[in-house]
Amino acid sequence: MFFIYNLFTQLVNLSLKFVALFNKKIHFFVEGRKNSFTLLSREIKPTDRTFWIHAASLGEYEQGLPLIERLKQLFPQHKIILTFFSPSGYEVKKNNTPADVTLYLPMDTISNAKRFLTLAHPDKVFFIKYEYWPNYLNELKKQNIETYLVSGILRPDQVFFKWYGSFYRKALTAFTYFFVQNEGSKELLTQLGHDAIVTGDTRFDRVAQILEQDNTLDFVAAFKANKTLLVAGSSWPKDEELLVDFINHKASKDMKFIFAPHNIKPDLTAKLQQQLQKSVILYSQITNQNLAEYDVLIIDAYSLLTKTYSYADIAYIGGGFGAGIHNILEAATFGIPVVIGPNYKKFQEAKDLIERKGCLVVHNATELHETLNQLFSQPQYRKQLGSINSAFILSNKNATEKIIQAVFSVELSAK
Repeated sequence: MFFIYNLFTQLVNLSLKFVALFNKKIHFFVEGRKNSFTLLSREIKPTDRTFWIHAASLGEYEQGLPLIERLKQLFPQHKIILTFFSPSGYEVKKNNTPADVTLYLPMDTISNAKRFLTLAHPDKVFFIKYEYWPNYLNELKKQNIETYLVSGILRPDQVFFKWYGSFYRKALTAFTYFFVQNEGSKELLTQLGHDAIVTGDTRFDRVAQILEQDNTLDFVAAFKANKTLLVAGSSWPKDEELLVDFINHKASKDMKFIFAPHNIKPDLTAKLQQQLQKSVILYSQITNQNLAEYDVLIIDAYSLLTKTYSYADIAYIGGGFGAGIHNILEAATFGIPVVIGPNYKKFQEAKDLIERKGCLVVHNATELHETLNQLFSQPQYRKQLGSINSAFILSNKNATEKIIQAVFSVELSAK
C-alpha cells in the first residue's frame, strides 16, 4: 500500500505540472513549492531551535494562530516554521504571519519528508485540525519527534474507519497526542486505540481576540449611516442569487447590504453588481462619493471581512449551498445573529449554534425571505440571537492554554 501511495503521489505531482499551464491556482501550487527548501535553508540555521506548525489553508491558519502567538511568547528563542498546503492559504498570508518562515509544504514524498525535517529539525510539530501526510508522519515517527494534532475533528465517514483505511490508520500512530474539538472525535480515536483530550477549538481564542483589536473601517461606517446592515461574508454565486432576490424585491430603504464574496474576480463582482436593482458601489471604486446614498456595497478586496462584521446587525455566511459554510465564528463573536445555508454538517460550531438557536438555517429563497424579514423587523429578536452567539464564543475560550499546559508542562514548570 505504501508503494502504491508513493507511486500515486508521483503521478499526481507530474500531472499538476501540466495542469499548472492552464490553471492559475495550480500554477501557484506548483511554482510556490519550488522555493520551499530555499526559504527553509535560508531562514533556519542548523543551530536554531524550532517548532513546526502545519495548516492546510487559511481557515486552519486562523485556527492555529493563537497557538503560534502563544509559542512565540513562551519560547522566544525558538523559531516558528509555518507551512501551508493550499494556495488559498499561502498566497494570502505569505507576507503576513508571526512565523519566522512561511512556506508551502513540499509534496508528500519520502525524499521531501527527509529533506524537510533535516532542514527544519523541529523540537515539536503541530498539525492543525487535519491533513495526515503519511511520508511526513512516518519520518516524524522514525526520528522520534513529538507530533500533535490540534483542534482535531474526526467523523465516522473518514478513511480511518473504512475497511481499506489501514494505511492511514497506521499513519496516526506518529502522533504523540491528539487534542480534539469534541467528545465524538475522542470516542472515534479511542476505537482506533489512541488517547485524546477534548480541549475544544482554538478558533474560539482567535475570534475572542478580535474584539480587542481596532475594528474601525471608516468607509463601512459612512455606508451604513445608522441603517440596519446585513453583511454577506464569503458568499458564493448561489448565496448571492438568493440574497439578490431578497434585495431586489423585499428590501426597504432602511436596509443596507454588504457583500464580501469568496471569489473577487472582476467578472464575478461585475455580474453581481449587474444583477442588483439597487444603487451599488464597489470598494475598489470608492473615491469621494457620499456612501450613505448607496444601498449595496461589494467589497472586492481581501482582509476586510472580519472588521466589516463589527458593523453588521445580521450576518449571512456563504458556502452553505455548496461545498460547506465558511467561518461563522468571526461574525458570531460580535454578538449578531448568523444565517447559513443547509450544508453545515461537518462544522461542529455551526451545529452547536443551531442547537442554541443563535444560527439560523435556510434551505431556499422562501425561507431566506421569511428569516431576513423577521431579523430586519425585530431588533429585540436580533439582540436575543446575538447574545446567544457572543456567550457561546466566551464559554469556549482557552483551548490554546489547555494545549500549551498539556504539551509543555515540564518546560513551563522549569521556568
